[in-house]
Amino acid sequence: MKVLMLNPPFKPRFSRTSRSPAVSKGGCVYYPIWLSYATGVLEKEGHKVMLLDAPAENKDLEETLAIAKKFKPELAVLDTSTASIMNDIKVADAIKKEIGCFVALVGTHVSAMPEWTLRQSSSIDAVAGHEYDYIIRDLAMELEKRNPMLKKVKGLSYARKDKIVHNPDMPFIENLDELPFVSKVYKEHLNIWNYFYPANLYPEVTIVSGRGCPHRCTFCVYPQVMTGRAYRTRSIDNLIEEVQYIKKEFPQAKEIFFEDDTFTANRYRVREFCERIIKEGIEVTWSCNARADVDYETLQKMKEAGCRLLCVGIESAEQKILNEIHKGTTIAGIRRFMQDAKKAGLLVHGCFILGNRGETPETIRKTIEFAKELDPDTAQFFPIMPYPGTEDYEYYKKEGFLVTEDFSQWVTEEGTHNCMISRPGLSNKELVAWCDRGRREFYMRPKFITKTILRGLKNPKEIPRLVKASRTFLKYLTSRTK
Repeated sequence: MKVLMLNPPFKPRFSRTSRSPAVSKGGCVYYPIWLSYATGVLEKEGHKVMLLDAPAENKDLEETLAIAKKFKPELAVLDTSTASIMNDIKVADAIKKEIGCFVALVGTHVSAMPEWTLRQSSSIDAVAGHEYDYIIRDLAMELEKRNPMLKKVKGLSYARKDKIVHNPDMPFIENLDELPFVSKVYKEHLNIWNYFYPANLYPEVTIVSGRGCPHRCTFCVYPQVMTGRAYRTRSIDNLIEEVQYIKKEFPQAKEIFFEDDTFTANRYRVREFCERIIKEGIEVTWSCNARADVDYETLQKMKEAGCRLLCVGIESAEQKILNEIHKGTTIAGIRRFMQDAKKAGLLVHGCFILGNRGETPETIRKTIEFAKELDPDTAQFFPIMPYPGTEDYEYYKKEGFLVTEDFSQWVTEEGTHNCMISRPGLSNKELVAWCDRGRREFYMRPKFITKTILRGLKNPKEIPRLVKASRTFLKYLTSRTK
């Protein structure tokens, strides 16, 4: 079967796979990693697949349709997000009208709201909810039959007359080693120069070593909506094999990024991975998502094995807020982690969320000062963005703090974040302004500027990503929120 795996056209450089989808103020463009994994599964089963990332390729709807019509798919699978869902449905309508193939939607938003999604348009034939690799595989297999029966496909939701049918859930994939390397899909279908993470060396290759997260953060959408709150991991042998494949097939890649929600969730496994890298003499630069609770011994081992940077959710300087959002970290522990990371020689990209439960202008001011005190190598400040399917979404909706459920308003005309949370004493516009202020205060410090220049001089590999990020970021950094 011919299958089109589509990251639909929307705003140029829109990062649909991000945990907070938008056009990034730092120029970040995520790989369509989940579409890519599912593409590998389909190809493994013998299907002819086209993976098209329209935002990364700067393709508009007309160009996308022209490519799709030439390919003539029998099944089109469209990724979605809350911020882009109304646009994504219009793309589904256009594909149904111009091509007439079976149209299935996947991703965070439709997984959280399958019934709402199916009632938006008759062009949507089905929704594949949550972790969809094997759902789409089984759907393609069923559609090849003379008389396909959608009720046989676990994890699928679809309309039958005026009724919405939800099949039993597809179990999570326990043996992740079964999945083809996502980097092989990138090699065949994507241009790695299109993808950019401002904190990582450019270009880089993003993969995952495990799915799901054991932690209970109320805001994080992927564990709650897509991959679950248990950490399922690949074997070290399988992971090492892909690292070696990337080194061989992507000589231009300067870094590998492990996009697990929390790569350091199992420190014994992290140390085992590092020891294998060291023992086998694999020279590789890599980074990962981590929590601010990793011990110094593990950090040392990571550095020795080629780890360059940790992307860490610090979120707030207020312990009461960290407790409210079930972060599971402490202010003292965060300070200790930052000291240990610097001592081990690791860079840290610190993430801060403004507008959490219990937030006030005073706690925001405290968090901005905390960010400057911790002095991570880079930092980002996000307004709280509660997505359907998360505990935060239900909380803010119940409290009456959600400005609108018109999802087309969740990004600005430019595609940047448009905060949807207003509460007494702290409006959504004020939250965005506080984020802009946090960025200015953090990045305009002479200490930060000097440190960044010295890093570029000391390590020329840093220069391409610094130049690329600054082109976009400086525009937002020097502007005032209107």
